[in-house]
Parts: sequence; C-alpha cells; structure tokens
Amino acid sequence: MSIYGNEEDGRRKTTDESPYIWRRCAMDGLTAALAGSVEMTAVRRRVFRQLIESLLYEQMIRDPIITDAAEREYTLEGQTAEGQAVQYVFRAARKQSFDRIRLSDRPVLRIGAEGTNEAESVALFVHELSAQIGAPAHLLARFVNELQQTLWKDAQSAAEPASRLGPYDKDYDGWESAMTEGHPYHPCYKSRIGFTLADNRAYGPEFSPEFQLVWIAIRHDAVRLSTSASVGSYAAFVREQLGTAEAQRIGRLFGAAAPGASLEDYACVPVHPWQWERVLSTACLDQLSSGQLIFLGRAGDRYRPQQSIRTLTNLDRPDQPYVKLPMNIVNTSSGRILAQHTILNAARVSDWIGRMAEEDPFLHTELRLIVLREIVGISYDHQKLPDLLEQSVYGSLGAIWRESLHPHLTDDEAAFPFNMLTRLERSGEPTIDPWIRQHGAENWCRQLIAVATAPLLHLLYAYGAGLESHAQNMIVIVEHGWPTRIALKDFHDGVRYCPSLPHPFGYPGVDYPPANHHGVNRNSFLEKERPDEVKDFMLDALLFIHLTELAFFVEKQYGLSETDWWRLVAEAVLDYQARFPERSERYAQFDVFSADIEVEQLTRRRLHEGPGDCVHRAANPLHTHRPARPDQAPRAEGAGLG
Repeated sequence: MSIYGNEEDGRRKTTDESPYIWRRCAMDGLTAALAGSVEMTAVRRRVFRQLIESLLYEQMIRDPIITDAAEREYTLEGQTAEGQAVQYVFRAARKQSFDRIRLSDRPVLRIGAEGTNEAESVALFVHELSAQIGAPAHLLARFVNELQQTLWKDAQSAAEPASRLGPYDKDYDGWESAMTEGHPYHPCYKSRIGFTLADNRAYGPEFSPEFQLVWIAIRHDAVRLSTSASVGSYAAFVREQLGTAEAQRIGRLFGAAAPGASLEDYACVPVHPWQWERVLSTACLDQLSSGQLIFLGRAGDRYRPQQSIRTLTNLDRPDQPYVKLPMNIVNTSSGRILAQHTILNAARVSDWIGRMAEEDPFLHTELRLIVLREIVGISYDHQKLPDLLEQSVYGSLGAIWRESLHPHLTDDEAAFPFNMLTRLERSGEPTIDPWIRQHGAENWCRQLIAVATAPLLHLLYAYGAGLESHAQNMIVIVEHGWPTRIALKDFHDGVRYCPSLPHPFGYPGVDYPPANHHGVNRNSFLEKERPDEVKDFMLDALLFIHLTELAFFVEKQYGLSETDWWRLVAEAVLDYQARFPERSERYAQFDVFSADIEVEQLTRRRLHEGPGDCVHRAANPLHTHRPARPDQAPRAEGAGLG
C-alpha cells in the first residue's frame, strides 16, 4: 500500500480564507504572514518538485534511479544532523521527452523518528541529503539561500491580488508583466538574490510597478557605444527617448549639477532606479567625485518591467524601444548584469540577423518573421580601470535598446510571450483553452510547432545561426487564436555560429569576452568551432525546456501524448527539409535527429565551481523519427504553415 494511503493527494486542509496577505500586514511583517500561508505551501511543494527532479535528472543524487514511464513511489535516503536515518518519499515517472523526470503533484513526505509528515523544510532536505549531493558546504549554503529566497518571493507574488484576465484582455506588454510562473525546471526560479521583499514589491514585474529611469551623464572618453546602421547620432536617439520637454529638463539638470561643463562632452545613460540606489551610488564614488560621471536624477517616460525584470517597457509611448538595463541581482542560474562585450555586440548581431529576415524571401515574405533588433548599446568603459576597481562596476552600468513589437503588428494580430501557452488561470483552466476548443488540440499544436520551428530551422540551415530560442525569447502571434508567425528577440548573447562555414552575408565583427569574464559566465562566446555545438545550443533552448514543457502541458490538459507531440515536431522538421532539398549537406552538419544533444545542468551549475561546463548528453526525442538518410528526408504529409 502507498505511504500516501487514501488521503486526497496527501494535502493538508487550511483555514486561511484570505489569500491577499499583503493587505493585512506591513512589509516588515510580511515574512511572518507568508510563512504559514496557503501560498507558501503551494510554492514550497513546487520548489520541492523541481528540486528533486533536477537533482535526480542531473545525477547530483544517483539513487533512486527513475526508469519507469508509469508513475510510482520512490524513496530518497538521508541522514539527520544526529546521524539518524531519514527518508523522503515521492511519486515520479521518467518521461519520453529527453528522459526528463517528473514528480507528481502529491507533496513530498518525510519519514523520521518523529513519524511521517509532509516535508516542510527545503533547507533541512538539502542538509539531510548533502552527503548524496556532494557539493562543498559553502555552495550548499548559497544554494539553500537561493531556494529560500524563491520560496519567499514566489509566495509574495502568489499573495498579490493581481487580476487574472483572459487571453484577449491584455496586450503583449501586459502579458509580459503578468507572467509570474518563472522557470519551469530550475528550482531557484524566482530567487532574485539582491532584492529584499520590499524591492521585489517595488520592481518585480508581477506587481506591475511604474517608475521613471534614473539618468546620469558620463564623459565620452569613458563610454563605448555601438549602434545599428538604422540609428543616427546617440545624442539625437536619447533626445527621442526622453521627449523634447524632458530632454530640455535634463539639460537644465546637467547645468545645475556641473556648472561650467558642457553636456556635449558627455553621454546621457539611463540606470535602473534599484541599480543606482543599491549599487552605483556607492560603487561609482570616485567617478562622481572627479566629474567623470554626473548624477542627473529621474526623468522621462514611465516604464514597467517585463518578466525578465531588467528589460523595461515604455508605458507612455509603447512604440518606443524597450530598454534593457543591468541589475546586480542573481536569478535562476545567472547574474543579471550586462557585460560590455555583449552590449557592444547587440546592434552588430541584430543587424546581421535582421538582414537575413529582410532579404531572405522565405523568412520575409512567407514566414513574415519579426526580428526585434537591438539598435543601440552603450557601456561604461570599466576595462580601463585597474582589476580591483573594475570588479565593483563590471557589467553594472550600460544599456541596450530593443525595437518595440507594436509597430510590427497588424490590427488583426495579437501577440503573447511563448510561456503564456502553458499558463493556468486561477480557475485551473488553461489560458489557451478557448483556442484549443475552437481549433482542436492536435490541429492547433501542429500549426504552433510549424510556426515556431520553421524560422529557426531556416536560420540554422541556410545561415548557420543558432538562436537561444527559449520561451522568453520568442513571441507567438495569433489571429483569432490561430498561430500565424513569431517574433524573435534578445540577440546580444543569444546567438551562436561557426565562422568557418561560408555565409552569404559574412559574419558580424564582434567584441570578445575579456579574460576575467570567464568567472562571470563560461558560455558567453558567440563563435563556435563545430556545427554540432551551434545545433545543440539552439535545441537545448528550443526543445529541452521550451517544447518539452509544452509537451507535458498539452498531454496533461488535452491528452495529446508525448509520442504524438514529438511526431508533430519531427514532421515540421522533415517538411522544412523536403522544401529545401539542396541543403542536404547542412542537414548532416546540423543534425537535429542526432541520438542525443548537449544540455545545460542548471542545478549543478549552482553547486559547481572550477573549470568545466555543467552540461550532459540527453536522449533526443526526435531521434526515433530520423529518416533513413538525413539528406533524403521525405515530405511529411499534413505538416506545414497552413
């Protein structure tokens, strides 16, 4: 008999009738109010699920081995601080998609000397399994902090009485702020290390804050600039972003702050308000004292954060570019700074991808691909500083402007972040349910897959460009719920290519990461030596998390099996290859039907230090659909972009 007995999902009853905790307490009492809330319980169960799934999948914990496709009960063996045996019991299955491990919705149970209870402490779990995990103590302590910060911040988000509107009640910018779910695989999906709960409430996208940017002036000899071919002077661009009246006010503020100096000798740069208050106002003391940097204050339009936190939408003029600003916080696996070389590469790589989208008839006319180019990038030139001083401001001061989506859309089109497709309303109904009911699950999924994959396959096969096409970097565009095309974004560090392969447009001249950047991000290299590295980079983002999470979702919600889902994906690939048989050599070079692909180990990355990347080979669900010869792919009947 299962240890869960007959209790309904092992769930405990709650008497809390008011989920909107933040209304009932001051911010300094929020943690106490959240600690025993229904929101915290739900979040804790999710964190436990994603934590155990990733620890087992990435083989940080090697026992038990999950092999059964059918869900069944498993046990983790641990030890208390006193040396007593303890067990954690859960239900799980191994899925077809990359052999991913999925825990059931039932809560994890802890069996110790005091009896059997729901596991309620993530920190205690990590401590009691630390011998199996095998990471150094200081990394485990950091990891526990990230898990606990995720608990607090996601519970705070869940307690927010934000309205849950239907799919036609928000525009794209509204959806970017409404997406509260975070990374579906990473257990530290909302850690936001650096944010207090008050900071989270003031600047977290799910709270829909509105604020002006802080502006500073930096001497021209202390900045580096990169602009798209479509942009004129930087000064004129900034005036357009500020608007005439605010640009004039900035001039007056500069005159008052730096009497006798000329604004023509400076570049005006926006800063996120949190970044100025928490980081730059102290880190840049010497620059402020010397006059290299002049503080001007808040100015310009109101902005709101998108789900990535550091990319901001202009609320007052939505057609104006989005602006991406560095923030010295850590979320999921990464710091959210903007390294100088990525800022300088943004416009160059965007122009390169944009030229393909504009001049290639298949991309431009048939697929109508939208490329949201990063048109301006500016960075404080911290590389001129001594190493010790550079580290305090590395990647902390700069900006990237990205084209707005709105001018690209027609009146009949609506746009949504791709991860909205797996979203549930508070009622438990999928947000996409009206579309599925109208068009049918398999028919709609076939169209979505074709629309999502064709542009990415063409960029890979025709131009050797692999894009980091995870759900935050892709936008689905629909007409009356029917997917018709996509928009792509975030190119400054989200593209890989092989310079050794011929390219009709050549390759962009890029800045390379400095030697000290390896300690910040080991993977920040646009150029790769081998085609399979480019292919794996794209498929890791597109298939391993993005389309796999959709596969799980539509199977659970609509009964479309994983087998059928990956058949539809394979049909989309085969259909593309049959359309362009002359690229058979590229199909072999970038073999998307390979037996396995290299994917990142996102949890191991938080528990690992030293040389080497945190990656492993994962079974490719497309491999079973591999044609007899990759260069002789038959046209897949029924697939396409109809």
